[in-house]
Amino acid sequence: MYVPAPPAQHAVALAPVDIATAAPSLASPPLGRALNTTIRVRKAKLNVLDGRHVSVAGTLSPGIAGRTVELQAMRRHGWRTVAQARTAAKGRFRLRYLPRDTGSERIRVDFAGDALGVPAHHRLGRLNVYRLAEASWYGGGGGLACGGSLTRSTLGVANKTLPCGTLVTLRYNGRSVRVPVVDRGPYVAGREFDLTEATKQAIGFGDTGEVWSTR
Repeated sequence: MYVPAPPAQHAVALAPVDIATAAPSLASPPLGRALNTTIRVRKAKLNVLDGRHVSVAGTLSPGIAGRTVELQAMRRHGWRTVAQARTAAKGRFRLRYLPRDTGSERIRVDFAGDALGVPAHHRLGRLNVYRLAEASWYGGGGGLACGGSLTRSTLGVANKTLPCGTLVTLRYNGRSVRVPVVDRGPYVAGREFDLTEATKQAIGFGDTGEVWSTR
């Protein structure tokens, strides 16, 4: 039996399909994986007189320009940013910070991380901001106003007003020592600190003169 063929269907035009191909980004690590980063400090000026700038120079590796690095200080509620800079060619950076007060605090250089690299930080130790203070020294024995007895190995200073146990960093001719207030004195006009014999020897201090003090 003859069955007639159905009429031909008109072809439906299909819209062309665009295939989007993203060009590989030169700034992105392969497969979206961030690279390990390293902070190297080349030079750091961390012992300064009040009113002078602190400076830290180094590199962030891999060396890419335009990345943000920060100088951070340990404060009561954790690390706080006190200065920041953008890296230049080969990841070089220079941070500058003008402290407001004398004192001593731990600092570090921090990179928070981005699409290119994982976070990294480099601890620098202590930043010490000093003022000039007149000092002398004393020895012998006897009791200390803050408790205990004075010996040749006692590290500390005498001061008329700072609370007992207050830590003071002293610097003299490039040598530093961090010691507590252990006694009262000196009672000579114009002098602020009496160094114990052990403290005097630790920084190579003479009989009287100026020292740098964080308090």
